Parts: sequence; structure tokens; C-alpha cells
Amino acid sequence: MYKKEFEIRWSDVDANGHLANSAYTNFMSHARMAFFNKQGFSMNEIRKFNVGPVVFYEHMYYFKESFLGAPITVTIEVSGLSDDGMLFKFEHNFYNEKGENLAYCEMQGAWIDLKTRKLTQLPEELLSLAQKFPKSNSFKTLTKEDTRKYGIRPRNIELN
Repeated sequence: MYKKEFEIRWSDVDANGHLANSAYTNFMSHARMAFFNKQGFSMNEIRKFNVGPVVFYEHMYYFKESFLGAPITVTIEVSGLSDDGMLFKFEHNFYNEKGENLAYCEMQGAWIDLKTRKLTQLPEELLSLAQKFPKSNSFKTLTKEDTRKYGIRPRNIELN
């Protein structure tokens, strides 16, 4: 399990005075990039291969409030990876200084080719690193079908 600590700043709270939902997303993103960096996926390294991470979804569940100035810990567990490394799934938990679980998030993402803007498998050098990611107890090998498990598809509207 990877852990990243933060302190809730003024810009992280909403009109109710507690940690804003957008701040949870920002903390998770920061924690993921720190995790990737620690695993050998620094921004400089992934740019060499012309790939970047994208998020498909983040499903948040909130349990307890947290307030300005409070320390929080964001954890990451890798709960899925496709054989070619294209798809990945993380579980995030947020904890206060007492170890109480504030929130949980399941997120799924993938890698895109930054020139074609299409999903792409990881190059062998990065795939070998990704296969060494620490895995959660619920880890599974992801397939394309896992990206549509909730059945949500784009629905365009007619513009007048």
C-alpha cells in the first residue's frame, strides 16, 4: 500500500467548511502521480514513450467530514492491471490523524498515446515496471469488458 500525507488548505474547503469533493479528486491525482513516480513512471520517463495516464471514472464514497488544517493520509492500492498494461484500477482511501476512514474511491484509468490520442498498451520497459506494482488483495487482471462494467455509454444530444 502506498501512502501520501497532506494537510487540508484553505483552498481545499467548500462553503460548508469541510473538505470539498473537488479536493478529494485533487489529492488522489497528486497521490497517483507520486505513486507512479516512485514506481519509475516519472513525467520525464513516460514522456520518453509519448504516453500519459487518463481517468475513466472515479467512484467516491464519503464517510466522515474533515476540516481546514487537518492532516489526511491518502492510500493507493493497485486492484487491477491488464496484461498489456493499458488498463489500470486503483483503490484510494482517505484517513484522518486517528486512522478513521474518511472516504473511499475506486478509479479506473488507462494509458493513451499522446500523439494519436488513442488508448495504447505500455511499452515493454514500462510494462515490466507496472507488473511489479504492489497489488491489493482484490487484484484482478483487467480486460476491455471491465471498462464497461457499469453499462454507461455516451449519449449525444441534438443541438439546434
